[in-house]
Amino acid sequence: MNRDFAAPAARPTGPIRNTSVLLSPTPRGARLARLLATEQLRAWGLPLDRAPHVVAELAANAATHGRVPGRDFRLTLYVVGGTLRIEVCDTRGDRAPALRDPAGAAESGRGLVLVDALADRWGAVPGPPPRKTVWAEIDLAPHPARPCHAGDGPSRGARR
Repeated sequence: MNRDFAAPAARPTGPIRNTSVLLSPTPRGARLARLLATEQLRAWGLPLDRAPHVVAELAANAATHGRVPGRDFRLTLYVVGGTLRIEVCDTRGDRAPALRDPAGAAESGRGLVLVDALADRWGAVPGPPPRKTVWAEIDLAPHPARPCHAGDGPSRGARR
């Protein structure tokens, strides 16, 4: 029996790394998300300039706006090729994230502004009800307008 086989799809060069953890939707769970992500990125040898801040903001949003008593949120980190993808899945699919212009003296409302500034791409997708996933991607290869240096703090400069 003869079979025609399609050429294999292009595969990423290098390892595909991932980790996922369930956390309580509390300020403590959000803090733990940032700490766990920082340690995982350090173990993978990845830069720590932007990703921990993005994780902190997405996890804080899940603990604040995505909180449902008794239901955890999930933090997932993927590295495929030269991209780090951060996903935070919570159980408030009815509350889509929205980028807004925070009022001058407001004490909150800047989380997604920071995610927008630090991530190369971000968005949200509905999951199986009642979930949603808010994701952000960070290009790990240095971008000409946005060099990536571990330990130097957030890079300043043009995006994309």
